[in-house]
Amino acid sequence: MRLLLIVLALLIPASSPANDRPGDFSHYVLALSWNAAWCTAEGDAWDQGRGAAQCDPSHAHGWLLHGLWPQRERDWPEYCKTSRRDPTRSMSAGMADIMGSAGSAWHQWKKHGRCADLEAEAYFDLAREAYDRILRPAVLRQLDRDVVIDPDVIEDAFLEANPQLRASGLAVTCRDGLIREVRICLSKALVPRACGAPVARGCRADTATFLPMR
Repeated sequence: MRLLLIVLALLIPASSPANDRPGDFSHYVLALSWNAAWCTAEGDAWDQGRGAAQCDPSHAHGWLLHGLWPQRERDWPEYCKTSRRDPTRSMSAGMADIMGSAGSAWHQWKKHGRCADLEAEAYFDLAREAYDRILRPAVLRQLDRDVVIDPDVIEDAFLEANPQLRASGLAVTCRDGLIREVRICLSKALVPRACGAPVARGCRADTATFLPMR
């Protein structure tokens, strides 16, 4: 029995967060989430059926900042242990305009920000700067109905709006038939660069539904 337990322990991979150290990454991934898709798939059922606040149509959210993620070429660190102080409530609340809620900002700090080896305020400032550097195509906010399209159309719209980007440096993701995110690879100085293997795969479907902004 003891031998069986030892064998099983060897077969189960060690939890990566235990080995992740702040600053151990090569670049960032800027993840932009299409709010209408997130709300349809998850947000409308948030908080025991009352719906996430960011899904209220009065906010008119389009592309929100999902996060600025430290990334390596073939994987990524997360939940790093750090001695740096967590953000205050006001810091997290100050990101709600581009992240949808203070809770989203706090979660991103906890999972990704601690790995950036920056103070919380500096990490949020860098995330906002990265978000502001990317022009979100206005045409995508003007759609008034569901559209089934090739994900490459979304990619092309971002490339046209941002001449500094290259196709190798971004990926459109989809899930459950919905276009969900655009992920853009940036250096630590926020200069566009090619993506590594985990990001470059993107959406593998020929078509997916792009929902109108709500």
